[in-house]
Amino acid sequence: MSTLLALDASSTACSCALWRDDDLIHRFEIAPREHTRRLLPMIDELLAEADLDLAALDAIAYGHGPGSFTGLRIAAGIAQGLAYGAELPLMGVSTLEALALAAHRKWHARHVIAALDARMDEIYVGAYRCADGELTPCLEERVIAPERLRLPADSGDREWLGIGSGWQLLARMPVEIQAVLPQTLPDELPAAEDIARLAAAAWARGERGAPPHAVTPVYLRNEVAWRKA
Repeated sequence: MSTLLALDASSTACSCALWRDDDLIHRFEIAPREHTRRLLPMIDELLAEADLDLAALDAIAYGHGPGSFTGLRIAAGIAQGLAYGAELPLMGVSTLEALALAAHRKWHARHVIAALDARMDEIYVGAYRCADGELTPCLEERVIAPERLRLPADSGDREWLGIGSGWQLLARMPVEIQAVLPQTLPDELPAAEDIARLAAAAWARGERGAPPHAVTPVYLRNEVAWRKA
């Protein structure tokens, strides 16, 4: 059993969730450019509803990316500050995995390609096989041009579900990709409730996170960030 706080600011959505002994409560709000102002009050509301304080937590999970550079830094910074203050470990969770879990949980998808719009004519993408709430990666997370997206090598004739803002660029993807995606969900955003579920599963496997100073957002485009700097 575990008690975990999860938060995410990787997209235009701002969200947090509290996992306690297989029970989940959460907040989700579309709040472009409001993450800094909204996230901490949302966390306070959630803890108050559960009648908990930070000291009662086992760990804090956060969406470590990929996603908005600014949003990822906000989530990592808030998670780090809370973890330092309460002497808690941090658990970074992939936002692409969170999207894939949402597709499996809500639409019972077994084969999922999660994609986020990375701007600069590229997408962040990862592919997963899903069963009984567990994800198995079958395409390493990467940033690529939509035209270069390929199916995992052993896809066979499986149908895939596409989820995330990257599927707004479906028309630019190869025809073989379009042929195996009977449904895409381009309006779905990563959410802390799925980050909490993934973190709880990792905790149950014995993974105990990392100390606060080890916070590392996953941009998947570090070389671009360095060039801009």
